[in-house]
Amino acid sequence: QVYLVESGGGLAQTGDSLRLSCASSGRTLGSLAMAWFRQTPGKEREFVARISASGQIDSYTTSVEGRFTISRGDADNTVVLQMNSLPPDATAIYSCAAVVGVIGGTIWSSYAYWGPGTQVTVSS
Repeated sequence: QVYLVESGGGLAQTGDSLRLSCASSGRTLGSLAMAWFRQTPGKEREFVARISASGQIDSYTTSVEGRFTISRGDADNTVVLQMNSLPPDATAIYSCAAVVGVIGGTIWSSYAYWGPGTQVTVSS
């Protein structure tokens, strides 16, 4: 079983940086493709970034390219989303997701395991 939990959310100002971390208390993350999604009230989960099980492949939604970085810390069984130059529209609940395989898709239904999410609020 895979149990994911996110940390690192909070309140930031426009232009600030936040670092989100996703940890597993069950199965090692090294064999799983991982991703970050975000959701705001009344909207579907939106793909943010994904990384392959090997860590060699990653991709981002266009609006965060160049500002967000996803990485794996397999030594400590975590996946990190570094978010720089945060704009107000980055405000959302951010969730990490996992799936067995080389790399997951960009839609939320591609993933089998989810964390409860962490709130990120960016004030203008």
